[in-house]
Amino acid sequence: MIQSLSINNFALIEKMAIDFSDGFSIITGETGAGKSILLGALGLVLGKRADLTSLKNKEEKCVIEAAFDISNYNLQPFFEANDLDYDAVTILRREILPSGKSRAFINDTPVNLQELQNLSEFLIDVHSQHQTQELSENQYQFAIIDAVASNADLIASFQSILKQYKKDTAARNTLQVELQNALKEQDYNTFLLTELQSVSLKTIDQAALESESEQLSNVEFIKEHMHKAITVAQEDQYGVIYLLNEIRNSLQRVAGFSSEYQTIYDRINSIAIEMDDAVGELEKMSEHLIHDPEKLELVSQKLQLVYTLQKKHQVATVEELIAIQAELEQKVDSISAIEDQIKVLEISLKDAEIQLDQFALKIHENRINAVPALTNQWVEILSQLGMPNVRFKIEITETNHYLTNGKSELQFLFAANLGSDFGLLKKVASGGELSRIMLATKAILANYSKLPTIIFDEIDTGVSGEIANKMGEIMKTMSRNMQVFAITHLPQIAAKGDTHFKVYKSVMAGDTLTELKQLTPEERVVEIAQMLSGTEVSESALNHAKALLN
Repeated sequence: MIQSLSINNFALIEKMAIDFSDGFSIITGETGAGKSILLGALGLVLGKRADLTSLKNKEEKCVIEAAFDISNYNLQPFFEANDLDYDAVTILRREILPSGKSRAFINDTPVNLQELQNLSEFLIDVHSQHQTQELSENQYQFAIIDAVASNADLIASFQSILKQYKKDTAARNTLQVELQNALKEQDYNTFLLTELQSVSLKTIDQAALESESEQLSNVEFIKEHMHKAITVAQEDQYGVIYLLNEIRNSLQRVAGFSSEYQTIYDRINSIAIEMDDAVGELEKMSEHLIHDPEKLELVSQKLQLVYTLQKKHQVATVEELIAIQAELEQKVDSISAIEDQIKVLEISLKDAEIQLDQFALKIHENRINAVPALTNQWVEILSQLGMPNVRFKIEITETNHYLTNGKSELQFLFAANLGSDFGLLKKVASGGELSRIMLATKAILANYSKLPTIIFDEIDTGVSGEIANKMGEIMKTMSRNMQVFAITHLPQIAAKGDTHFKVYKSVMAGDTLTELKQLTPEERVVEIAQMLSGTEVSESALNHAKALLN
């Protein structure tokens, strides 16, 4: 229940703080006094959007704060899920800054508007006149029948499974599209992969093959120049080796005279040895150089195949071809992987469908069983509200597809008078009838829901006399199970309240202000007398007011 509300710098309210009690509270005031301003302030603290027009003084921030006693409503899981500090008396605060920015807090923890709105759904139901049209909406009709049927836990379980079912269905559908696309490319990818695998790319050294091809293509040229080099090195008297040996022998004779001579000798000796070794290598290479057309053809074919593949795949190296091969292997293998994933999801979906159908059936049966209880209560309450011959028919049919709350379709049919045919509630009920049906509905739901607080904003519009008296009694009965507020112009309803607040305007220093005060018993008599007879209160009006209060 809401314990207190404080408002600073909002619309015509400069500063206001009011405490509320449980039970049935009445709010009255002349038209234009500011009752809508109170609801607007409460709406802001419950998460509605705001703008700078909310500020009375544009230079100062607007602050609205409401305290709620939530100790009996098992809301700890909500606070844990949203990482908020839980308190039995939870404080919601909303600030609108002169810059236009808005801030929201739950127990001094900053939150976004969505979190504030989500929490408010557990705290309060503000019913204004236009919300009577909700009765015609299928979603609200389901909420009514499901509350009476005690379907909340079943629907929560159904929705949890349905959420995963939809997620798995979307994943399965995506994979099926991928599979279709993969199958279209399967033959071509397999051809490309086979072509690459046939070359054994990992065993190919392209640089070595190109070098070997160059050698095999130029054997005679290489051999000719190798032979010439060997001849120059080994020729008697003028060969390089002979001359190096002559130099070495000459230096050997003088090396002992100086360390410098010895160093030069050692260097020439190393050169001679290296030259002799190099020539020996050349001789061996020359001996192994053989003109081999068959081998040249094999090497050329292998290189040509590599070049063809590189051109085909628009790459320049064997390493890039190997990467393409790996990618193609993945694509070809992915088909079986996708098929396996689809099979797993299909099994999961079938299991989910079994569970969904079981929950949907139980939800549907509970709805069917709840219909008599709901319609009987409607008829009983509405007969007190001047609709003695009202009849309801609720048609619930099963469907073959999953809805957000089961597999049922729902129609509320209504007949206001004896002999009249049933018609859709939204088409045949008048505005006054809808208002009374909505009050009856709220009265019924008060016995099933755990909502702490409800505010009726002039739900009594268009009624008077004994009907108004019955409306007040119904609200009074509702207040045994929850905190009830009624904003009303009818004295018959105002007299039923446990607590009475008055909204009024005052002028202070040339400024118009909206104020709210709790009436004393004496002030309450006068207020109800004025509601009966107008500003000039007669003795009979006072006596009538006292009679109503008693």
